[in-house]
Amino acid sequence: MTKSNLHNPIFLFIVLALAVMVNTISSIHFLLVMFAGILFTIFYRCLKERYLYSLAFVVIAFLFIEINSGLKPFTLSLLSLFLYIFILPKDENYSYDNLSSSYIYIIIFYIGLLIIWSVIFGLNETMIITIFANILIDLIFFGVFL
Repeated sequence: MTKSNLHNPIFLFIVLALAVMVNTISSIHFLLVMFAGILFTIFYRCLKERYLYSLAFVVIAFLFIEINSGLKPFTLSLLSLFLYIFILPKDENYSYDNLSSSYIYIIIFYIGLLIIWSVIFGLNETMIITIFANILIDLIFFGVFL
């Protein structure tokens, strides 16, 4: 198995700190969960590779994002765990390419996040535009740096 930047704990910590800082600063003006898809990918890889200390930092980063965006604590962590246990094993049987499957995992995560947002906040076009913008930002960031 090839190693990516997500296997480096220092790079992982920098990405987590960047995600927390960006979401803290941007939550003042926007309703964003920027880099949540990247954090989900890190969550998935940490569970798959059994990097439990790194997983604890990912859950803490999820907590910061949830509190800044108005979600209940551990919502994103539980969504990520649900996807890891029930949804992604079904997809792993059919996919062979890790990079393309990671893009699909990010999109599936944001679909789940859209469902959670529609239950908690109600669904309007601002939410859909925000989710679409976050998907684009995460996919570009994932493609360039990870």
